[in-house]
Amino acid sequence: MSYFSYQNGALHAENTSLSSIAAQFGTPTYVYSKAALTDHFLAYADACTAGGRPATDSLVCYSVKSNSNLAVLQVLNQLGSGFDIVSGGELLRVLAAGGDPRKVIFSGVGKTRDEMRLALSHDILCFNVESIPELHRLNEVAGEMGKTAAISLRVNPNVDAKTHPYISTGLKDNKFGVAYEDALDCYRTAASLPHINVSGIDCHIGSQLLDDAPLLEALDKVIELVDQLASENIALHHLDIGGGIGITYDDEKPVAVSAYLGRLFARIDAWREEKYQGIPLKVLFEPGRSIVGNAGVLLTEVQYLKYGASKNFAVVDAAMNDLMRPAMYEAWHGVQAVLECNVDAASHTYDVVGPICESGDWLARERVLAVSQGDLLAFQSAGAYGMTMASNYNTRGRAAEVMVDGDNQYLVRKREETSDLFALESMLP
Repeated sequence: MSYFSYQNGALHAENTSLSSIAAQFGTPTYVYSKAALTDHFLAYADACTAGGRPATDSLVCYSVKSNSNLAVLQVLNQLGSGFDIVSGGELLRVLAAGGDPRKVIFSGVGKTRDEMRLALSHDILCFNVESIPELHRLNEVAGEMGKTAAISLRVNPNVDAKTHPYISTGLKDNKFGVAYEDALDCYRTAASLPHINVSGIDCHIGSQLLDDAPLLEALDKVIELVDQLASENIALHHLDIGGGIGITYDDEKPVAVSAYLGRLFARIDAWREEKYQGIPLKVLFEPGRSIVGNAGVLLTEVQYLKYGASKNFAVVDAAMNDLMRPAMYEAWHGVQAVLECNVDAASHTYDVVGPICESGDWLARERVLAVSQGDLLAFQSAGAYGMTMASNYNTRGRAAEVMVDGDNQYLVRKREETSDLFALESMLP
């Protein structure tokens, strides 16, 4: 299904024209497709139950950091999603959206005592612990509260995800997780602590993976470790293989979710049949980008067209504070004119840039566009790591967010007013 397509020469989100959204809510505005969110989540859910596998054997935990809008979380919660969080704030967002804390896993290398207390007070499913100091702190906090914390250790398998270095998380040089060669001793320590319940094992090697070979390699190393733990009577209840499946931004051809999960479950099922017949081991996933990335676009208006000797610039009202990925990762986002054919405009090659006072404020380079001042553009594949990475640099209010459901459009976050940006500040007496 095409969630963003031209209808009668105008780009639509499902059945709603982006021009009408811009007219009603202004620009820049993030626009999300509920149908895309639904279909992308169900690709995971359906693959988990393929072949009659019980739904209780797996749990898809959407990675909240990729897009944490309450309406996005609401849609996924209603579909049965669990949630992978990396802060106390994200936990409160999940709860505000109606999410079940017993389907929440808490990742991240820097959990504070307050965040631990918050998560323990809501009885979350599991903490993904990333260091021995964190393990001891969690044991201490849980003891102070008279609770036991369920934990997985995030094991770093030193597998190269072959992705951008900023989003690679599974190599020995990365800050994440416990080194594979130290994991067994770490589990022994965890099993000895009075307020810790060893529940599972976690692994996440990176993001925007187009090939599942690194994921399957990491799985094999995790399985080897589970066998070693079993030999020491440390029994696990779940295996969390993380997320990371990529999406198409330009001409990438990512592995299909169904194909990846089919191969993954084939390995897990064969292993369980050989060594752990009849013993349940739930499989958890942490997808984010592959669910929400291509479910959203960033809508913006051309303010000026500047022509120079070596470069032409299309200056738009969106900027690096709205969509950080190009400036941060040199990431590619497709750009479409909302009106398919502007008969009054000649085609030129433009760098599409924003109004922020930084040379790094660019959103696309060397794109052929036939546009005029005042035309609307849509940046594709902007549903993940768009609004969640937005800032107020240059005292710019963050964009509005709209969810489209067929013919209906809903404002799910209003545009920030300038007064909102300094409402928490105060002057000296």
